[in-house]
Amino acid sequence: MSFAFSDIPELSGKTAIVTGANTGIGLEIARGLARKGARVLLACRDGDKATAAIEDISRGPERVDLDFLPLDLANMASIREAARLAGEEPKIDMLVNNAGIMIPPLDHAIGGAESQFAVNHLGHFALTGLLLGKLAADGGARVVSQSSIAHRGAKIDFDNLDGSRGYVRTQFYGQSKLANLLFALELDRRLRAAGSPVVSIACHPGVAQSELTRHMGVLGKIFGPAVGIFLNTSAQGALPALQAATDPAAEGGDYYGPYGLREMSGNTSGAAYATPTARDPLLAARLWAKSVELTGVDPGLPPAAA
Repeated sequence: MSFAFSDIPELSGKTAIVTGANTGIGLEIARGLARKGARVLLACRDGDKATAAIEDISRGPERVDLDFLPLDLANMASIREAARLAGEEPKIDMLVNNAGIMIPPLDHAIGGAESQFAVNHLGHFALTGLLLGKLAADGGARVVSQSSIAHRGAKIDFDNLDGSRGYVRTQFYGQSKLANLLFALELDRRLRAAGSPVVSIACHPGVAQSELTRHMGVLGKIFGPAVGIFLNTSAQGALPALQAATDPAAEGGDYYGPYGLREMSGNTSGAAYATPTARDPLLAARLWAKSVELTGVDPGLPPAAA
């Protein structure tokens, strides 16, 4: 069954955190949730951009209850402080782990890992782990992890997570997106085994217009707008995450993407294809252990029985 914007249910009384909500797909996810009455915390690094995003959403028909949550996913101190501040909310119903970077020059962040792996995966792993108790309160929240069709063909090179043995930007981006999907599915397995009310669901935006092309130089300035014309706009790219966060029929372990053109574009969302690698529980368990080691955050969920 496909899911459209008109299928998003009423969200009054719900609270959502959306990482990377100041621009692109994240902004449209926040807008879509706000339009249905949710309180939305825009978890962003740049306060000025977050304020501009709040003003942008506020100009529309949304019943605005928006706030800025300072969050730098490359910095563990910032992640811990963001989790502390978020914990002061009466409740959290949706955590949308959307933020990401794509094909930057080689840099390092959490645990000395290459920045795409650190920001796209490790930062969200840590934030989710730190918020798990809060997410389990009041009947349980949904954790939504934004992956990508770039996870197809990717692998996790545990011997080169810092890029010291070679750095190919696109391969490291694919690795980070595979990590997002492995984490989402492993989180679901562990939550179910623990009897937790929290639900973990994954999604991807297809090929959508976003700020991720900023490291592509002149090509990015051409490619970004063209994507919005010929494939998915940022709003269309936001729909799978909105389905994962709100669809009453969604279940833990589901994976959603655009419902058209080989999952690259479409006006509706539905079940997406996850590779056998992404569904490998042994690989996911190894990634989980490495993520605990690099972040210093242990979500406290033992492995699910084989």
